[in-house]
Amino acid sequence: MNPDISRERGNASFDLEILTNILDGGAEKTRRRREIESLVIRDPDFQHEDLNFLSRSERYDAAVKKSAQMIVKLREYGISDPEEIYSYKSVVKGLHHEPFGLHYAMFLPTINSQTTAEQHRKWIPLAELCQVLGTYAQTELGHGTHIRGLETTATYDPSTQEFVLNSPTISSIKWWPGGLGKTSNHAIVLAQLYTQGKCFGLHAFITPIRCMKTHVPLPGVVVGDIGPKFGFDEVDNGYLKLENVRIPRDNMLMKYAKVEPDGTYVKPPSDKLTYGTMVFIRSMIVGESARALSKSCTIAIRYSAVRHQSELRPGEPEPQILDYQTQQYKLFPLLATAYAFHFVGQYMSKTYHRISGDINQGDFSGLPELHALSAGLKAFTTWAANAGIEVCRMACGGHGYSRCSSLPDIYVTFTPTCTYEGENTVMMLQTARYLVKSYKQVRAGQHLTGIVSYLNEPQSRIQPQSVSSRPTVVNINDLVSLVEAYKLRAAKFVEMAAKSLQMELQHSKSNEDAWNNTSIDLVRASDAHCHYVVVKLFASKLSEIGDTAIHSVLSTLALLYALHGVQQNSGDFLQTGQISVPQLAQISQRLKGLLSELRPNAVSLVDAFDYRDEMLNSSLGRYDGNVYEHMFEWAKRSPLNRTEVHESYHKYLKPLQSKL
Repeated sequence: MNPDISRERGNASFDLEILTNILDGGAEKTRRRREIESLVIRDPDFQHEDLNFLSRSERYDAAVKKSAQMIVKLREYGISDPEEIYSYKSVVKGLHHEPFGLHYAMFLPTINSQTTAEQHRKWIPLAELCQVLGTYAQTELGHGTHIRGLETTATYDPSTQEFVLNSPTISSIKWWPGGLGKTSNHAIVLAQLYTQGKCFGLHAFITPIRCMKTHVPLPGVVVGDIGPKFGFDEVDNGYLKLENVRIPRDNMLMKYAKVEPDGTYVKPPSDKLTYGTMVFIRSMIVGESARALSKSCTIAIRYSAVRHQSELRPGEPEPQILDYQTQQYKLFPLLATAYAFHFVGQYMSKTYHRISGDINQGDFSGLPELHALSAGLKAFTTWAANAGIEVCRMACGGHGYSRCSSLPDIYVTFTPTCTYEGENTVMMLQTARYLVKSYKQVRAGQHLTGIVSYLNEPQSRIQPQSVSSRPTVVNINDLVSLVEAYKLRAAKFVEMAAKSLQMELQHSKSNEDAWNNTSIDLVRASDAHCHYVVVKLFASKLSEIGDTAIHSVLSTLALLYALHGVQQNSGDFLQTGQISVPQLAQISQRLKGLLSELRPNAVSLVDAFDYRDEMLNSSLGRYDGNVYEHMFEWAKRSPLNRTEVHESYHKYLKPLQSKL
């Protein structure tokens, strides 16, 4: 054990195990998670060559092999809970994103939530046994986030009681679904439904794409891999072109919307039910943001504790770079953000399951809020985490560039979340649509409930303070006061966006033009709303913490997160009168104090995330802190080092030298 990192752990002011239990949701969940992780770590079937030294084809092959092994072993162990499956998969190298990923993340959940009882009985056993291996084919070459613009068609033929699926244009070819290229034999295809001469919009269809015996593409199905991407080397993201592919009427997911045998269309109780799988995935991505950022913080902070660099005072030993205030300012707000997002992820998971339960009972009232919240928080957290991962990588200096740090892989794996399941700017605008609608309801005399209930408060509460009337709203040392400031900022920005939109409507030719001309204000309102939700949920979590020492350190993190957000968005808080110019200097000083308070606990706070070395797969972030020894051993395993002299010397360099 590196003595620097041992000393860091000895400085902790709290019980590490208790904090890990809080992050897991209880001591029993921690015990079970570790038990599941150990099943993988002890399993010789999962001890493979470093993926960094494999070609893309080899990485795909290894991922399929591991996925197949994993499914068999999960059955053997009786592991079926989604959280436990995630714990198991997260330890298997190369399976964070893998060829079977969408089968479990989207195909199965969609069948579970969107099928009739009869369809459920038919498809679920086949999917659970992997006889049917599925993916979710929504995005097309020409359309992604704007799913109403998708061009794939499903036309009902009452004479045969079949749907005829077609990709009528080059831009309608399905593009990007994971597992589509080579792995899946079925896809849930999102297509425009045509029946009795009318288009009834997007609906989902279970579509066979490969023979279940030979795996050869079926007639009319043109399918393949889209090629290398920015990361995701193990995944066969694919394309799918459908040419008069016929499927039975019963292959339409008909729990809500239906097409009768004669072609009569029965509409669903809510059009948003079609997008239930996307809402589920967006809710999950919030938790993914927390995990990606917490892994990056773990690597960067552990490395910063053992890396010595430069001089603070001439003649003295080089200090740990974690002692530099600038390094703390880079990393500690990100650590606070990781904790904040973790608790938001827990909230989103509970909210999704609660509202899903209501929907199953026929209550759809919570669906609009869930849709808006999952869209906005998906965007807010992925933007912040994506930027934070890169800061962590740069905070590790030159060694952060090496793939042995794992930070480049975390970055390229996580970055696509800013785009898939809804491009982030569009997600923010979807949330804004809900916020503006809520604002109008309040102005019309309605009383709001849920996360937007703060808009009920009298408008006089959220008017900017005049420059001369200096008393401000915020007590910068009080988290409750800061939550209030974020709330008032959100309320004011929603009001400003709604009024700006109303003003544009008076001058624009159409509602669409007005919306576009107000979109910067609308995104700003959504961002402020989401920021308020995160600060509020972090503060609320503190009320559940009984352990005094942990309550203290989490309170410091929460205050750091809130104040750092005020500093980074100081113009907003000045504009809405929440803070004064002199307070900015006070906030800057308070932030420096919080960095010093967190310094002794930094390593233990990342230890509490409880990532095994096998999960981080990072020489820089190793628990024992022996960074340089493991970097050297890793480098020696490079395929280029298998021979003293590479063949290129004899082929190119020696002939060149003989000619000169």
